[in-house]
Amino acid sequence: MSDTSHGVGGLSFDTSKRNWPPEMGVFLALVLIIVVFEILGRLLMHDSFLFNTRDNVDTLFNEPRLKIIILQVSITGIIALGVTQVILTGGIDLSSGSVVGATAMIAMSFAQAGTLNGSPNTRAIFFDHGLVDLPVIFPIAVGIGCGAIAGLINGALVAYTKIPPFIATLGMMVAARGVAKWWTKGQPVSFPTDSYAAIGKGMMPVFIFIVLAILFHLILRHTVYGKHTYAIGSNEAAARMSGIKVDRHKLLVYTIAAMLAGVAAIVLSSKNLTAQAGMGLMYELDAIAMAVIGGISLQGGRGSVIGTVLGALIFGVIISGFTFLRLDAYYQEMVKGAIIVGAVALDQWRQRRAAARS
Repeated sequence: MSDTSHGVGGLSFDTSKRNWPPEMGVFLALVLIIVVFEILGRLLMHDSFLFNTRDNVDTLFNEPRLKIIILQVSITGIIALGVTQVILTGGIDLSSGSVVGATAMIAMSFAQAGTLNGSPNTRAIFFDHGLVDLPVIFPIAVGIGCGAIAGLINGALVAYTKIPPFIATLGMMVAARGVAKWWTKGQPVSFPTDSYAAIGKGMMPVFIFIVLAILFHLILRHTVYGKHTYAIGSNEAAARMSGIKVDRHKLLVYTIAAMLAGVAAIVLSSKNLTAQAGMGLMYELDAIAMAVIGGISLQGGRGSVIGTVLGALIFGVIISGFTFLRLDAYYQEMVKGAIIVGAVALDQWRQRRAAARS
């Protein structure tokens, strides 16, 4: 017989049925992966993966590696924050990587400097129109606006034409990549202003990612928007019966997701000091994988931003760990594929287990 305890009002509960927060499992997986790389590093590389082993440095941890781990997933992590909200409603967004490519090209073209080394920058896309050296808010607004347009189209197709999200966003994925190539006929766009370049400088991408993660964690947990998002993903029919405007909310969710892809495009192009039509390739799959690894259910209605952030960190640790062990890049792709399949399989197992308990 299970031990019982008494709570408020004398009500009893079964201590054996208390569950850890879902994010705890993801966190433990992150710790386990770090431990595995630490052991392999000691055995194979005679070095530490996480800790500093140099005598001339006083810090306990390998700070450069920690910074790289966080930095290399911060931009994709921004996309994952939007993808998380879409999946919570029971949808999917395959277009975010292509939206990054198109938005980066368009935003950068409005962020170009008017002079280079004292000479007029005649390579600027809109040099003849005088649209150079614009205030940084202008290309930012253009980038977020481009994302919003793509998201509105995605949301309208899903909500009002009832096209399956997979097909609707697949179409946008192809179309947005075409826009990215058409914008400058495939030519890269470079030479941004100093103020635009500062957006992606140093650890700014990490700072932007953390701020957005905190913001959307609070929104999803403590606002009507968040409650409606979870309700639609849990049971769309019940959400409609309760008075939630499901179609309008889906339109909003897809728009926010694409706007976050636009933010990621701005940060990425600023960080690289250039924009190319191929930017963001496969980013959507990495973002989806981060969310799923973080415990977001592909059936919708379950998961959190905290889990997605932990999923992003797992991705960063794996990539950095493979580089640390000097394994070829194609092994990373194989492992990432296996992780995605494993995360989906784990999600299905969790759902079956939850159904059996209920």
